[in-house]
Amino acid sequence: MELNVHVCLHSYDMVHYGHSNQLRQAKAMGDYLVVGVHTDEEIAKHKGPPVFTQAERYKMIHATKWVDEIVEGAPYVTTLETLDKYNCDFCVHGDDITLTVDGKDTYDEVKRMGRYRECKRTQGVSTTDLVGRMLLLTKSHHSNVDNADYQLHKDNFGKGPKGHSPWTGVSQFLQTSQKIIQFASGKEPQPGDTIIYVAGAFDLFHIGHVDFLETVHKQAEKPYVIVGLHFDQEVNRYKGKNYPIMNIHERTLSVLACRYVSEVVIGAPYAVGKDLLDHFKVDLVCHGKTEVFSDTDGTDPYAEPKKRGIFRVLDSSNNLTTDVIVQRIIENRLQFEARNQKKEAKEMAVIEWCCCGFTFLIINGRFICVSCK
Repeated sequence: MELNVHVCLHSYDMVHYGHSNQLRQAKAMGDYLVVGVHTDEEIAKHKGPPVFTQAERYKMIHATKWVDEIVEGAPYVTTLETLDKYNCDFCVHGDDITLTVDGKDTYDEVKRMGRYRECKRTQGVSTTDLVGRMLLLTKSHHSNVDNADYQLHKDNFGKGPKGHSPWTGVSQFLQTSQKIIQFASGKEPQPGDTIIYVAGAFDLFHIGHVDFLETVHKQAEKPYVIVGLHFDQEVNRYKGKNYPIMNIHERTLSVLACRYVSEVVIGAPYAVGKDLLDHFKVDLVCHGKTEVFSDTDGTDPYAEPKKRGIFRVLDSSNNLTTDVIVQRIIENRLQFEARNQKKEAKEMAVIEWCCCGFTFLIINGRFICVSCK
């Protein structure tokens, strides 16, 4: 049987659940998904500095469960030559526009030749928005979009000199049961599976989390990994500052997209107690080398699994944390602010308004209505 092979190319300058949703949709269009990931140099040239390094981004995309193969150092402009080189029938991208440094559509050639397909962008998330959240770090950035500080964030990080872009601006992510079903594996534990439980915030899901979960996955021949995600208020209690950056709904999709995860407990109790262990028939409880904070009553949240002899501390050999990522953003604040403004300005430069009241694009002299196309 001939496989329908297709490629999805993107910067993935900061891998988030919006990218994962794009990959999920892309995989559904064919049989085998090849993902091209650009180098740091290419992203810096066309968009601005990436949040994650290319090595981190390669590994993050590879860990996304819908991906079959990745192409490292993929060219920023997609050509027919690139598709043919990797035996791809067509390429897929979101319905947001991607422009080169000089404002040209990066998919123009493959669009003209009928080898381009489009998937829906995930509303409510963008790298621009997440970078803005990290730069702002208001207490309510993940729970109250009507807050004055958050509105200021929208104005500062989602607005160019000519107004707001429909792709870069901030909008609130709205979780649905259907979206969770789309991301979930739907697989129940099978006889002989080793049920492994881990818990945490898994905020700004990153390569440090991926390396840890991969290490967890390797603890058994047939692992069934359950991740317990703590509610936002609980994360804020033990992490302090203004964490989490991403709310519980966003973190749920981020973790579900990982190929090493079988199930997620949304709003898991902080203490890993008898009821939880018995309900899921947990064989092993794991935790990384990071600090374990006491429960609200001062007790050890892992007392019960330790008592049962099923607690294990794992070293993934990756010291990247959410704090480190936020620090990267803060240290390069001016660069990232300029990056967001630059991206917005490029998008606004190709936007005009159609007589039907919707946006249309002017690309290489051609008018393309977002509504009428």
